[in-house]
Amino acid sequence: MSALLTPSSARALLDRHGLAMRKRDGQHLLVDPNTVRRIVTTAGLGPDDVVLEVGPGIGSLTLALADAVRRVVAVEIDAGFVTALADVLADVDGVEIVHADALAIDLAALVDGGPARLVANLPYNVATAITIEALATGAFSDLFVMVQREVGERWAARPGDATYSGVSAKLGVLADVTVELAIPRTVFLPVPNVDSVMVRLVRRPDAPDATGFARLATVIEAAFSQRRKTLRNTLRALGTPEVVTAAAAAAGVDLSDRAEELGPLQFIRLADALSPPPVPPTPGSSTAQR
Repeated sequence: MSALLTPSSARALLDRHGLAMRKRDGQHLLVDPNTVRRIVTTAGLGPDDVVLEVGPGIGSLTLALADAVRRVVAVEIDAGFVTALADVLADVDGVEIVHADALAIDLAALVDGGPARLVANLPYNVATAITIEALATGAFSDLFVMVQREVGERWAARPGDATYSGVSAKLGVLADVTVELAIPRTVFLPVPNVDSVMVRLVRRPDAPDATGFARLATVIEAAFSQRRKTLRNTLRALGTPEVVTAAAAAAGVDLSDRAEELGPLQFIRLADALSPPPVPPTPGSSTAQR
């Protein structure tokens, strides 16, 4: 079993490579071995799993993941961290380091289309974008990710909760979301100003593909664009009053409700009802002949 990083060994590694942490980029290294072990155990990883880790930093979590699964793909945007990570993992098998921006590459291709899992201490400033992108690919059966407590609670909020928002709804149509572990700020280097949580997102069997999700996201964003107004007002941008009324009736949605009263299934039905039917090919066209 690999020796996990401690605060002192992490500082020594940073010094050796001339690295400094940048709080403005959401860089906070997890440096408590007990917390790392608890994350890997709670994630329920197995020896046949393929795991994507985004933002591995200098490898605090990567080392524990490598001991637990068949293959780890670690995507790191910071060139200095990539060098330090290669140092830490020099004698560790089964880990591929990818120097790239996780929001600018094909995540599914990194895990050969899946099925795979994603376990990560996500950079605070891009956590939501990466999570939605990974779920929308369909390549990941579940994600177990660390984010700021406030963010995690908003992700897991349900209709009617004070923190339920457009992000809650978007994630809700893609996954079942639960907050599973509380992570104190004291286990990080440097210590952030907030506590964190580990959130599990299990992809829904009926989750839309990337195209379907883009359509859903448009409907959700319109619905939440003016929280104090009813859906009859906020959905005007998506069609004429007649179109919106007919779609709401087909979806079983009351237009006198507000967005925060709708759950994932209602948004899915509403988006389907608002989508124009495909245009049939004209007789004699090449499409019709195929």
